Amino acid sequence: MLTFEQKLDVCSSFPELVRKDVSLGRINFQFEDSLYDKKNVVYHLHRNGNGYIYAGMVEGASVDDKGFLNLRDLSEDEIRSWIEKSIASLSVREEEPEVPSKRKRKRAKEQTWTNADNQQLLLKHEDELWYIYSGLNLESAFETLEEAETYLAEEGFSPAG
Repeated sequence: MLTFEQKLDVCSSFPELVRKDVSLGRINFQFEDSLYDKKNVVYHLHRNGNGYIYAGMVEGASVDDKGFLNLRDLSEDEIRSWIEKSIASLSVREEEPEVPSKRKRKRAKEQTWTNADNQQLLLKHEDELWYIYSGLNLESAFETLEEAETYLAEEGFSPAG
């Protein structure tokens, strides 16, 4: 097992990490350029040799419920490797879903529904609610799209087009 000083030297060798002394003589090493809220790469490194490395976003890592793995019995190469993987995982954002164009968004936020008698209702998303209009008159309001669609179907309406 490495000594505290050896573990501290390994952690300090990463220029992208900033040392933060915390309570009870423990030390954190933070990755300030993290693309996530998570900044601690090395957490609570202690003189007794205990400490943790954040690996919650590293594929195949055996971590606790907070995403940390214990570094107590790791070799220098293992500590270095896990820190590198942690920094890499905090440096890349998962690909964001593509934002639909305004035309697609407008179509999704506003739908016309018709029944067998060719009556029309307008389903419209505004201010976090789903409104159903009969002409200019408000028919109903719902918190979710599913609730609004269920209501319309129960009343004999289906999406037009």
